[in-house]
Amino acid sequence: MEHEIMTVSQVAKYLQISEMTTYKLVQEGRLPGFKIGRHWRVRKSDLDEHIEKLKNGERL
Repeated sequence: MEHEIMTVSQVAKYLQISEMTTYKLVQEGRLPGFKIGRHWRVRKSDLDEHIEKLKNGERL
């Protein structure tokens, strides 16, 4: 089963980058995310859309 809402750890694994880098990118708004309490979460559909924009050369 694929998770629609991903943790920072899951996003890091998906993008094959470190958790620290992922956390920093989400905090800076360079990756789409939202907070639930103290924890960051990312919708997979938002992440995939963001990746497509990057692939098409869009500046974000």
